[in-house]
Amino acid sequence: MMQARKVIDHIVGWLREYAAGAGVKGFVVGISGGIDSAVTSTLCAETGLSVMVLNMPIRQAEDQKILATKHAAWLEKHYENVSGHTADLTAVLEAFENCLPPEIQDHLTMANTRARIRMTALYAFATHGRMLVAGTGNKVEDFGVGFFTKYGDGGVDISPIGDLYKSEVYQLARQLGVMEEIMDAPPTDGLWPDSRSDEDQMGATYDELEWAMEFDAQHSRQQDLTDRQKQVLSIYRALNRKNRHKMEPIPVAVIPEEFR
Repeated sequence: MMQARKVIDHIVGWLREYAAGAGVKGFVVGISGGIDSAVTSTLCAETGLSVMVLNMPIRQAEDQKILATKHAAWLEKHYENVSGHTADLTAVLEAFENCLPPEIQDHLTMANTRARIRMTALYAFATHGRMLVAGTGNKVEDFGVGFFTKYGDGGVDISPIGDLYKSEVYQLARQLGVMEEIMDAPPTDGLWPDSRSDEDQMGATYDELEWAMEFDAQHSRQQDLTDRQKQVLSIYRALNRKNRHKMEPIPVAVIPEEFR
């Protein structure tokens, strides 16, 4: 079992040190009503620095909006350095839709567009407040399967929980006192009209993907694996391969010295 309190203290200290080095006043965090953003925003609140939590619904399911609102209220109640804000960006998406040809507005394109609109809003608040945008991605999402939108929720300044597996994020949530409603809610990115879960999209649970990530990291052999384990490993590797461009630096065409 992870030493949750020590991990929390380490991340909070790291956040304070990074903010001091960057010369900023605090952090902006987009909250969705999900576990990752709840833990990230609470860790930022623990620093004692100024924290803005931003709820950015775009044609959002009502239960997701309610959870985000409740979490913002919980933070404001327990941390005087936190202020909650709601920016309904539905009209922004609709205006953008009116500017695009209908034939390019498939579900994936517009789901990613939602994430990129939110990123722009986060940076508007952050720039005005002289703050950093804190990312909410965990280790499996950010460095395993690339389950994020490039220049959307992947467009951040710092990643407080990027070295934590989803299961470890839940351990921190319990230690921090995050609401049970949030811990019990099925993980979802909230970008699809049908409110599909992360598991629906990826075809595997976070626990299964954590296992696959560790399996590959340890260069284990596939002997004696169950059929489901083989299937999960295949899912993990396919997502990792397909989304590797999100997880690596932008490729640069390096000019040979003899050409200069």
